[in-house]
Amino acid sequence: MKALVYEAPETMILREVEAPAPRPDEVLIRVAYSGICGSELSGFLGHNSLRKPPLVFGHELSGSIESVGKDVPAAAGLATGTPVTVNPLLTCGQCEYCVTGRQQLCPQRQLLGAHLPGCNADFVAVPAASVLALPDGMSLRDAAMAEPAACALRAVETSGVGPASSALVIGAGPIGLFILQILKQYGVVERFVADLNPARLAMATALGATAVQPGPDGVTAAVLEATGGRGVDVSFDAVGSPQTRRDCLSSTVPGGDLVLVGLHNDETSFPVNSIIRSQVTLSGVFAYSTANFRTALQWLEAGRIGLREGVVVAPLSDGPQWYARLVGGDGAAKVLLQPGHDGEDADSDSDKEGIRP
Repeated sequence: MKALVYEAPETMILREVEAPAPRPDEVLIRVAYSGICGSELSGFLGHNSLRKPPLVFGHELSGSIESVGKDVPAAAGLATGTPVTVNPLLTCGQCEYCVTGRQQLCPQRQLLGAHLPGCNADFVAVPAASVLALPDGMSLRDAAMAEPAACALRAVETSGVGPASSALVIGAGPIGLFILQILKQYGVVERFVADLNPARLAMATALGATAVQPGPDGVTAAVLEATGGRGVDVSFDAVGSPQTRRDCLSSTVPGGDLVLVGLHNDETSFPVNSIIRSQVTLSGVFAYSTANFRTALQWLEAGRIGLREGVVVAPLSDGPQWYARLVGGDGAAKVLLQPGHDGEDADSDSDKEGIRP
């Protein structure tokens, strides 16, 4: 099979490799769409400790079942040809975190495309327990976005927002765009967004958010002006830089909540005494629970959330250039790679709304 192999910082090569053989409890999936995640961009640059070469990236996917391991029960409904997506966060299912619905905290967790070979390939083998058959009629294109949507759902769920809340999202990448949509589902009307990329900011405002433009000292002054000096009840940092984290904090009202989602930088200094005196709650949000993933898939299928504008569909062979373009600041909302396509018949699963070359 063909696979896009990360071989060194900023070096990915399309190679012919041996196709995986599913274990008795696994299924082999023919990959239809493989999304590029922001966390993989730091890996592409060599800045991510989880991703070591040689490695096949990719953990956002949809496809169809190619073969089924002998121990997978028929009751699982995972017959050959079934259209599916995959929860790529593989956990033990037995620890205190897994049995209390906090699977993302499992100490034995492994992620496709980081600890295990991922889906930037024609085929990927995964445990049957992590595979979800798609609702009838759901497009494979939409299903490939269940993972980032689940991350956003977890972030909003953790924040405790309600219809009376005001919210700020810094970072209008895929997760930031999904956070804005999910906030609307929670009834939040007053939604502000900041991003340095004009194309992504335009996508966010098209979703009904109000843009706040960063100034020389960050975005806080613009947030305070837009809110009559008050600030917002909840802020979401979907970037992960020291500046954006501090901007979220200084834009949040006393007694409010700051939800940290972005993983760009490891360390950030905060004015801790100010946090104590203002009783701002800082929450780190990592990944999602199994329930979050299933809900995200259902909401995508129902059309309650989704990405259309700025979605790029490209053959797997174009993967190296798209990693480089995204690192360089390309404004695509999401890039979906298609293994098995040379570009001439790409995106046969869905219409081409929002898809650009």
